[in-house]
Amino acid sequence: MTIRVGILFEFPSLNGGEHSMLSVVRQLRDTFDFHALAPESGPLANALAELQIPHTPFSVRDASGTKRPADEILIDLEQHQRTLKTGILHANSLSMARLTGQLKNNSCRTGHLRDIMRLNRSVVSDLNHNKRLVAVSQAVRDFHHQQGLDAARCEVIYNGVDIEAFRPAQRTDRCHLISPAIGDEDFVVLSVGQICLRKGQQVTAQAVCELLKHRTDIHLVIVGERFSAKQESRDYEDSLRQIFAAAGVSEHLHLLGYRDDIPQLMNAADLLVHSAHQEPFGRVLLEAASSGLPIIATDVGGTAEMLHDGVEATLVRANESGDLAAAIRQAMDSPV
Repeated sequence: MTIRVGILFEFPSLNGGEHSMLSVVRQLRDTFDFHALAPESGPLANALAELQIPHTPFSVRDASGTKRPADEILIDLEQHQRTLKTGILHANSLSMARLTGQLKNNSCRTGHLRDIMRLNRSVVSDLNHNKRLVAVSQAVRDFHHQQGLDAARCEVIYNGVDIEAFRPAQRTDRCHLISPAIGDEDFVVLSVGQICLRKGQQVTAQAVCELLKHRTDIHLVIVGERFSAKQESRDYEDSLRQIFAAAGVSEHLHLLGYRDDIPQLMNAADLLVHSAHQEPFGRVLLEAASSGLPIIATDVGGTAEMLHDGVEATLVRANESGDLAAAIRQAMDSPV
């Protein structure tokens, strides 16, 4: 009898965690009967429909976006468990793993840890009530173990990458993909990820503007959206434009928002820069490596478990725009 696995998703969006889980589903769908519990609509729901994965609407927030009471969420989740008859309920994020850890039944519950963040004792206790946990890197496992996570129930399983989608190819049409302002001989620095303080796009912007004082053939292309509505997050996104405007080089910044053609954009770029302040295990780095795109990344979190400095990538200190500018300059002067 095929085991039914319920996968509990927190967000309606398609970011690294969602893409990583969907890649697992594609590989194992002939072995397990997958059923998603996820927000009713959005990019994730569309991807589930495309993959023909059964989807039961479930959200920790109400229609207004307000977080529902914890007791109400747990009652709802237990009802879905009974209805779907799941043999395993897997939480795709730390927040959802805390939720599954609070369930009072004897079902098999597992969860993914994709974040490096401070947790209080109550959260750690909830996580420890899952049967098994998956950390996306040793850095993630070690960090949470130091906070009291039961290491015996936590395994490190690295994210994978679709090597058919992300592979070296001839350079695609930059004018069509990005902007007519970018010429064939220009140097395109690509940044991919949610626009937020943790991802450190501001440091990349500062580094590129420093280089633009001495040469005019560099363009920064930022792919990703800002999901937080907090004022500090709005200000952070605005600061990217302001950095280029203050330097008088606004035409060298290209904010593309959400894109579903990342493989093509990687083939159009000359360099991927990932200047995150913290990174549990950046999926975009795997995608760039698989695409044959040179990489500069900050030496934080699980990055060094994936990429070796001076071999698969150049690793620099976090929050050091001068170091990053020097690394980009070296990449420009010594193209692969």
